[in-house]
Amino acid sequence: MAGLRDVVQGLAARPDVDAVVVVSNDGLPIHHAGRTDLDAEAIAALAANFASGARRLGTAAECEPLTASVLEFEDRLAVVRTMGTEGQLFVLAKPATNIGALLHDLRRQAPDLAALL
Repeated sequence: MAGLRDVVQGLAARPDVDAVVVVSNDGLPIHHAGRTDLDAEAIAALAANFASGARRLGTAAECEPLTASVLEFEDRLAVVRTMGTEGQLFVLAKPATNIGALLHDLRRQAPDLAALL
């Protein structure tokens, strides 16, 4: 099986993805890659906080556990995907991204990513 670095770099190499950050539940960046130079520490802290709030929102709405959230910004899309109980994956994508295909790929890779943490 490929290592975490290989998987993250593979995701970041997709033409529709600008950046990928693996985030611990404590809000620390574990690994990041991409064509866009982002503040990985700020992204990690905010993504972990966002995921925590989204989980609480789901609980209040009596939903099953959170698996992924899609955020639509004017100039980009962002996905925050849970990686088991250890962290989250933040993916920053281009606005024209086929989000369904990206979500499908992330869902398919989620167990492998979670095992690498």
